[in-house]
Amino acid sequence: MGIKGRLTAMNFLQFFVWGSWLITIGNYWFNTKEWSGSEFGIIFSTMGIASLFMPAIAGIIADRFLNAEKLYGILHLLSGITLFFLPQVNDPSTFFWVMLVSMCFYMPTIALANSIAYTALKSNRYDVVKDFPPIRVFGTIGFIVAMWVVNLTGNKSSENQFYIAAAVSMFLGVYSFSLPKCPSFGAKKIDTTLAQRFGLDAFKLFKDKKMALFFVFSMFLGAALQLTNAYGDVFLGDFKLIPEYANSFVVKYSTIIMSISQISETLFILAIPFFLKRFGIKKVMLISMVAWVLRFGLFAYGDPVDGLWMIILSCIVYGMAFDFFNISGSLFVETSTDPSIRSSAQGLFMMMTNGFGAIFGSLVSGYLIKVFYTSAENVKDWHSIWLLFAIYSAIIAIFFAILFKHKHNPKEIENIQH
Repeated sequence: MGIKGRLTAMNFLQFFVWGSWLITIGNYWFNTKEWSGSEFGIIFSTMGIASLFMPAIAGIIADRFLNAEKLYGILHLLSGITLFFLPQVNDPSTFFWVMLVSMCFYMPTIALANSIAYTALKSNRYDVVKDFPPIRVFGTIGFIVAMWVVNLTGNKSSENQFYIAAAVSMFLGVYSFSLPKCPSFGAKKIDTTLAQRFGLDAFKLFKDKKMALFFVFSMFLGAALQLTNAYGDVFLGDFKLIPEYANSFVVKYSTIIMSISQISETLFILAIPFFLKRFGIKKVMLISMVAWVLRFGLFAYGDPVDGLWMIILSCIVYGMAFDFFNISGSLFVETSTDPSIRSSAQGLFMMMTNGFGAIFGSLVSGYLIKVFYTSAENVKDWHSIWLLFAIYSAIIAIFFAILFKHKHNPKEIENIQH
């Protein structure tokens, strides 16, 4: 198998692991374990907590001490072992701690997968802007396949979703040792400061105003993504509380409906090279923010019958909302950082989106929904909830357009391949 084929398989398995449980864990939590909603939000915060420090630490290790592909494999093996223990847990508190450990191993692998792909493509003289998106799209396909497998096999409320994720994670861990070598820079560094030896010089990126603003907005957009992950499937499932929608396709196959979002990702990933070269990184990221407004706004007015088209369109728009910031943001980091701190910089990007962003989105939204948008009968006012999220995204888009200064330079995109 060629380099591109091997990287494609890596991305497929990477996101298959996540897709096996991320969207359906709410069904397992509420329907199988019958645990409370007040404790559910903190489970999603485990991804944020882990992303605060683990991607950065993993990036430092990959830059200085251990080949990225070897570290990637070790982390997946450890994550898979931990996932095997989740179905054995019988109380929410212990579930949180086991999930946190698993996420500490899994979350840094997302940034490492990008670093491995970029390094391997460049080493073999591929055009990263042209060749990376078609490879990354198979990560989304892996996520979709996992969602469909879990839903269609009747396991979206079952502990089997974690066994599936664990098995695939461990297989990927073993497979990773066959990936192209991504050597660290540590052995080449002779006259360096203590901060440079441990990769901490990547944090100097915050001294640059443009990079600092980029990371701050990454955090706010990371919060928007967290809102979708945590509440999308629960929102569709809650239509069962309305008699006229109780037996609708949307309720029965909510996970499959949600997978339209990931299918849309596969299309928009392929469109990224065109949009980046035509409009530049800033405009592409701004388009993403406007797409988040549409994502939430359409959910606010959608329903399983007359408003089904809005739910479907919201899922389609999600592809643009997610890809145009996360993929182009990763490429922005790639063009704006020195090779010696590149893995660390990707870790920082991950820390802001899936770390601080995830925690911010999880805790704040959980509080607001519980206090202001949940009735005494524990029924959520989804219309108002999604409108609130849409307004939030609109405010972020306006401030980004005004504050983030970045002039489009076509040569900058071309230089990514060198």
